[in-house]
Amino acid sequence: MIAFRRHAPNNNTAASRTRGRMSSDDLKASRAGRPLNATAVALMVMLCLSWGFNQITVKLALPDIPPLMQATIRSVGGLIVLIAVAWARGVPLLARDGTLKAGLLAGTIFGLEFILIYRGLVYTTASRAVVFLYIAPFVVALGSKRFLGEELNRLQWGGLALSFVGVALAIGVPQPSVDGKVIMGDMLVMVGGILWAVTTLVVKASSLLHAPAEKTLAYQVAVSIPILAIGALISGESFTHMPGPGAWALMAYQAIWVVGTTFLIWVSMIKSYSASKLSSFTFMTPLFGVIGGYFVLHDALTWAFLGAALLVMAGLYLVNRPGEPAGNPLIPATENDT
Repeated sequence: MIAFRRHAPNNNTAASRTRGRMSSDDLKASRAGRPLNATAVALMVMLCLSWGFNQITVKLALPDIPPLMQATIRSVGGLIVLIAVAWARGVPLLARDGTLKAGLLAGTIFGLEFILIYRGLVYTTASRAVVFLYIAPFVVALGSKRFLGEELNRLQWGGLALSFVGVALAIGVPQPSVDGKVIMGDMLVMVGGILWAVTTLVVKASSLLHAPAEKTLAYQVAVSIPILAIGALISGESFTHMPGPGAWALMAYQAIWVVGTTFLIWVSMIKSYSASKLSSFTFMTPLFGVIGGYFVLHDALTWAFLGAALLVMAGLYLVNRPGEPAGNPLIPATENDT
């Protein structure tokens, strides 16, 4: 189980001491991460369920709050939650620990990622966007081999491809279009998906790996706020009326639960487990979004979707099935797994 430990402020940072004790092989193994255990799988299902429902909350709040303004507000609220959690756990967010450059980089990429995705949705459809967005797990897998020493075998690559096909079928395979604006939207979303993957790799391959999860996420959320606010301003977004209590309740869900809680769990898991295998589970997010749309928005749910969901599940099994080595040795289970 992922355990959040209380951190005590000190002058010698944990990151510096850990790097000093690690051999190069140990560092590679640490960056590669270990396979997912049952607790990690359960947490990933919960995260994907939460993120799938988040897609619905964004859609429900759109009549009151434009998309980039939603992203800005949720980052502000999420940062407040992170500061409170860090204070309660004794995590020194402002301590000098050699993570500033990596943190600013991760935060900048994090903010640009959402700018590109939301702007892309102006020109392309949501179904096309989902397909292009979920190139991210493939980028993580490629980057993990290059920077983390973690390599998937052919069967695991096949599992990723199978899950991707399942997502495409679940959402509806987008029809070819000669409209240049649609293609531009597709490309913006695809680059956003690539940046999503790059953020994960930056955390795993930099000094952020050994920083507290609260600080790692605080960098991303804090730096993204001005980027998202500027993006909303340039896009001409504004309040046309005062949002009602329902809209603010939806924003509270996004800020407190999605950013302040689920993103924090995600970052903690990135530091401990295989990035490729964690990312493969995100294929479940659009499936939960479709299911949530059926119950909340009364969208249609077909037998074809159920078949597509089975493809995603089969792909996840191939990627994460036990007994499949993934390149370099994985770090052994520690007390954080219990």
